Amino acid sequence: QVQLVESGGGLVQAGDSLKLSCEASGGTFSRHHMAWFRQAPGKEREFVAAVNFDGRTKDYLDSVKGRFTISRDNAKNTVYLQMNGLKPEDTAAYYCVSKNYVGYYVARFKSEYDYWGQGTQVTVSS
Repeated sequence: QVQLVESGGGLVQAGDSLKLSCEASGGTFSRHHMAWFRQAPGKEREFVAAVNFDGRTKDYLDSVKGRFTISRDNAKNTVYLQMNGLKPEDTAAYYCVSKNYVGYYVARFKSEYDYWGQGTQVTVSS
């Protein structure tokens, strides 16, 4: 059973940066497709960014392109989300997710992922 533990959330001001981390255990991380989703109060959980098993393919929600960067370190079983230029509308609980998949298709739908972390809260004040 894969376990995902997120860290790095917090309260920041608009324009600040945060880096989220997600450490995986219980599986072969280098064979897992990884992503971040987020959910704001009263809204649906939405895709934010994803990276394939070897880090060569990435995809982003349009509203975070150019501000957020997803990366992974397979030696550390960790995926990261660097968030720059944060905006109040980025306020949400951020979830790390994974699926056992070795390929170059980037999954953007919740139903495509098998494992979910507990989430870390990001709050951006204006």
